[in-house]
Amino acid sequence: MARTLDPDTKEALSSRIRYYRDMGIYDFYRRDGGTREREIEAEPLMSSEGTILMTPTASIPASSDPITALRLIREEIGDCTRCRLHQQGRKQIVFGVGNPNAELMFIGEGPGADEDEQGEPFVGRAGQLLNKMIEAMGLKRDQVYIANVVKCRPPGNRTPEKDECDTCSPFLLKQVEALRPKAIVALGAVAAKTLLGVADSMNNLRKRFYDFRGTTLFVTYHPAYLLRDPRQKAEAWKDLQKVMEFLGLELPRKD
Repeated sequence: MARTLDPDTKEALSSRIRYYRDMGIYDFYRRDGGTREREIEAEPLMSSEGTILMTPTASIPASSDPITALRLIREEIGDCTRCRLHQQGRKQIVFGVGNPNAELMFIGEGPGADEDEQGEPFVGRAGQLLNKMIEAMGLKRDQVYIANVVKCRPPGNRTPEKDECDTCSPFLLKQVEALRPKAIVALGAVAAKTLLGVADSMNNLRKRFYDFRGTTLFVTYHPAYLLRDPRQKAEAWKDLQKVMEFLGLELPRKD
């Protein structure tokens, strides 16, 4: 029997559907178990009482390899005009870069001036430090995948605002689902809080790892923060060693 919705819930439902249509998501599926397609999930559609009404998805055939899946997601983004950032000086979309079969994915908050210029995340000073962090783990940059919560540069390199993160993060979640990494490292508070949907201090967020959409998520400091406060580099290294242990990478010898 169809459920009758009250006017406020109907309006909330209509508003959210308009939002997903603006995102290019038109089809909605119930979670009935075994499906012949691998669904890339966006944010669940909630009623005002907190009940899941439906889950919007953009489906990619199960046979799609990560390269094809990422290409389809990039095509879906297009020359994005979904939030205000496209009007505030961005030069191009900064989608993501790296090995589509990577076991490890790093997620930052958003591109800066150098990234906006080159169209690749983490290529400025913070990116150079991230490269050193990756090398310290015994890996190379081309062995991991790197992306951001928002894909357009916020003006003046400011912190992305919540509505900008909410608008852009469904595409990031699709990237996560396409890549299916074994581990994710959220770099900084914006990435951690957006992905986990919690508001807590970095000190607390760093103290555990999280089950996240079929993978395991760790939290550490953003390289830009480490450039401002190098005293925290030792703490970040402790975080990365936890990731290394989880991935079965060789830990440095203790003298």
